[in-house]
Amino acid sequence: MKRWLGSAVALIGLSMLSPAAAQTAVKPAIVYSTGGKFDKSFNEGVSAGAEQFKKETSIPVAEFEPSNETQFEQALRRFAQRGQDPIVAVGFSQAVALEKVAKEFPNVRFTIIDSVVNLPNVQSVVFKEQEGSFLVGVLAALASKSGKIGFVGGMDIPLVRRFQCGFEQGIKYANPNAELITNMTGTTPAAWNDPGRGAELAKGQFDRGVDVVYAAAGSTGIGILQAAKDRGKLGIGVDSNQNHLHPGTMLTSMLKRVDLATYNSFKTAQTGQWKGGMQVLGLKEAGVDWALDKDNEKLVTPEMKARVEAAKADIVSGKIVVHDYMSNNSCKP
Repeated sequence: MKRWLGSAVALIGLSMLSPAAAQTAVKPAIVYSTGGKFDKSFNEGVSAGAEQFKKETSIPVAEFEPSNETQFEQALRRFAQRGQDPIVAVGFSQAVALEKVAKEFPNVRFTIIDSVVNLPNVQSVVFKEQEGSFLVGVLAALASKSGKIGFVGGMDIPLVRRFQCGFEQGIKYANPNAELITNMTGTTPAAWNDPGRGAELAKGQFDRGVDVVYAAAGSTGIGILQAAKDRGKLGIGVDSNQNHLHPGTMLTSMLKRVDLATYNSFKTAQTGQWKGGMQVLGLKEAGVDWALDKDNEKLVTPEMKARVEAAKADIVSGKIVVHDYMSNNSCKP
């Protein structure tokens, strides 16, 4: 964590913070996405950033875990009325509610993750998920023995298709003959929190010859990755580093640095350097990456690591351009 936090400033293009930078009183808060704070993925990454901020500053962070989307607006407004500032809204589903509440409280700072709200008191943080997914796609293709690779997404929306599309491009880059089999868990927000359905979909893919599966499905992914372990197949985690869940069958995880987005929102507010506007974070900005640690190092050969790192360098330099599904709602440029 210390290594990553060392790049926190670079991540959002800030100059180095002076040790003597003025500290201002902040009362940070988080309204999580549905699926629970401890989903071992998206929400839990946000929580990790908040925990790091609390550890460094001893400043408490107020939190709310909604059980459904109708609670977003109420929670955001209640925090603003209580004087919480800044407030992090987790997930694209909060955009409408946040825009309404942010207009009502123009002096309160809000950060939304995975969506854009164009207001002066809103900081919008979005990621190039397709770039990180490309890297784990390269690794999946190199690790697969059957040449059949699976993707199980959560809610069928363009954002999740962005993960799938980047993953497919990475697979084809490493093995043009490989086949990608795709399933989405559902079309409603419940798709993010259905481990049983995720496991069922993964098992169906394994029955068709898949031997590596990428779970981009929030807490639904817990079931997908468990199914991979049970069948002796390889799983790929998402958002947070999930390698520790099943050492030995976790090939890697696609890291989406929502922890630093959260940490930086709170920290820059404290130091008086918080700014509204949009931030787009990809490999170049250290906003996405792939995970290699003690839990998966035996599954990644030096040759595999070299191929993935070479692809990463080429994406950062611009030699490889990963197509963004959301640019035209298609995986084809």
